[in-house]
Amino acid sequence: MKHLRVADLMTDEVVSAVPATGFREVAKLLAEHDISGLPVVDENDHVVGVVSESDLLARRTRTAQDLMSAPAVTVHAEETAGDTARLMVRRGVERLPVVDEEERLVGIVTRRDLLRVFLRPDAEIRRRICEEIVADALGMPGDAVEVHVLDGVVTVEGRVRRRSRARMLVGLAARVDGVVAVVDRLSFQEDDTRPTLPARTAHAPLW
Repeated sequence: MKHLRVADLMTDEVVSAVPATGFREVAKLLAEHDISGLPVVDENDHVVGVVSESDLLARRTRTAQDLMSAPAVTVHAEETAGDTARLMVRRGVERLPVVDEEERLVGIVTRRDLLRVFLRPDAEIRRRICEEIVADALGMPGDAVEVHVLDGVVTVEGRVRRRSRARMLVGLAARVDGVVAVVDRLSFQEDDTRPTLPARTAHAPLW
């Protein structure tokens, strides 16, 4: 199943500073480009830190190296949008520098960029679930279950043979880009998720 990558959402024209950039120049860059923070890179374009508006307000020092928060929290261009959103929430940041395989700066991604994932049309979300999950991943007939999508909320209903298959369908649907929640209205014929007890032999003790 395909997911949107950071590379699909990031801005590749990045406003950055070097460690020797002065306080006033950093403030000017933030104001001119209407951004809340920028990465600080070394001579090889490796991200060594990040300077935010709060860093500027908290201390008045001479250079970006003195201002920046380090080590920088970065994300690779091949990471998924979902994983990146969770990283942002976990670290409490609004933007992340994007780096390539050699850890060089290639872009910037913001929370606003990631919100675009949740603006996908309901029809597209439904198509992906029906084609990529129900048909391709699970090998089920197209009419095996009903899929409804409204404002990103997916409802799946119908009857499948095994409970494990129902769980898998719901779990995969929840990972589709743009899905806000999944309502599970599936039923099943066989609960194959329960552990089976080994058969007792005639000589097995009763205790």
